[in-house]
Order: sequence, then structure tokens, then C-alpha cells
Amino acid sequence: MARGGVVWLAVALLCCCFVRHCESARVFTIINQCKTMVWPAVTPGESFGGGGFALKPGQSMVFTAPVGWSGRIWGRTECDFDQAGNGSCATGSCGSELKCGGSGATPATLAEFTLATKDFYDVSLVDGFNLPMVVRPLNGEGNCSVAGCDGDLRDSCPSELSKKVNGRTVACRSACDVFDTDQYCCRGMYGNPSTCQPTFYSKKFKAACPTAYSYAYDDPTSIFTCSNADYTITFCSTRKRPVCTYHNNRLICSASTRSWPSVISALLFTFLALQFSL
Repeated sequence: MARGGVVWLAVALLCCCFVRHCESARVFTIINQCKTMVWPAVTPGESFGGGGFALKPGQSMVFTAPVGWSGRIWGRTECDFDQAGNGSCATGSCGSELKCGGSGATPATLAEFTLATKDFYDVSLVDGFNLPMVVRPLNGEGNCSVAGCDGDLRDSCPSELSKKVNGRTVACRSACDVFDTDQYCCRGMYGNPSTCQPTFYSKKFKAACPTAYSYAYDDPTSIFTCSNADYTITFCSTRKRPVCTYHNNRLICSASTRSWPSVISALLFTFLALQFSL
């Protein structure tokens, strides 16, 4: 085979591997920027175990989820688990287990994902709010907007929605959860986008988290798409904080929202190496 043919075959094979990797898994980095511990939880899928774990302030955890997974990621607060992983949390509990096998209790801020050729993702306050959260795609293609919060809704939660522990507001319940009316729950005659409109309470939620779902039909400014991306989910962050991701087993933060994928560098390096070695 001619030298040029060998070079381009190698590049093509590397490209195929890259595409196969992108289509098979997404890398998630979960970061705790809160001043207290958070216990993130992940719903399982058909070929994905999900689970839960503890993160001290400043800690992070990386996991991969396969394309085809559709699920939620959220943070639990003020938990107390024994060595066997049994216990309880003030917010976001999934029964008495550290490693969640299903959805958590409301109220809780949710990051929701459907992974496919084009990923769909959002941050949702429809089930209430317990922690500020930001979802940021990394090195993706398409819209790839940052979803989530600019503030902590617990600081301004209306008293009638407050969930309190020892006199402290630990979460903000949804108006649907508290009042259970068709208007607040977007059901019955309010069960469509034209009749279910923002309320006083959903506007409060939207002010704290401008690119998050504040009620059921808050789609235009709340659901986003991205292809071939990895994601960071950061607790107690804002949309304007630096991007953080893993590289060579180290957490690196940068003010840039975009960077060349490392695989492109690898392809160029391989191409040049083959040129000089053949």
C-alpha cells in the first residue's frame, strides 16, 4: 500500500474509533462547590447501574453513561448513612439507600438527560429546589447551552413553599406539591402550553434559575440539545463560573467554554508521526 494510503487509513481508523466512542458513552463529571457535603444520586438505566455517593466540598466524581440512557442526576443534602450504606437525607432521599435504584423524593433540583445521537438535557425545578445546579456540555456540537441556576432559591423561597429542618429552609417545594391545583400542576383545563402559564411562584423559580424548567411547559428557555458532548454537573455553582473537566486524572478549570477535543490533537499527532516514520 502506498505511504499516503497507509497514513489516511490510520487516520480513518482513529476517526471511526472516535465516532464509536462518542456514540457509546458520555463522560459525566459531578462537582461539589457547596460549603457542605452533597450526596449525588443517579437513576439507573437498561445497561447502566446508576447509584449514589458522597462528595465533600471541593470534591468531584467521574462516571460514564451509555447512549440510550435516559435519567436524572440530583443532589441529596444533610444525609446520615452507616457503613452499610443505609440511612436518610433531609432532601432528595431515595428510600434509605446511599446507592439509589430509582427516583428521589421531592423537593429536589434535577438534571435530566436523554442520551442519543443528539442529547437532550435540562435542569428542572418542577419537583422543587434543594440545591443550585449547573449543567455544562463540553466539546459538543450544536446548541450546547449551559443550563441551570444563577442563585440559591432557598434564600428567597416563599414561606408557604419552604421545607424547614430545625427552623432552617433546606428546600423550596413546588406550588403544585403544596397546593395541588390544576393551575399549578398544569393538568385538566390547564394541561397544555396555551392555558398553563407562568405563576407568581414559577417566576420566583425562574429568577433564580433562568435556564431551568420552572413549570411543566417552560420548554422554550429550558430544554437544550448537544451532540458528542461530555458534561459537568456542578452543585452550588452559577452559569458564569469557569468550566471544569478532567484531563490526565486531574480536575482542570478554565474560563473558556470551548476547547479542541483532545482526540483531534491525537489524530494530528498520529498523522505527523506516520508521515515521518514511513
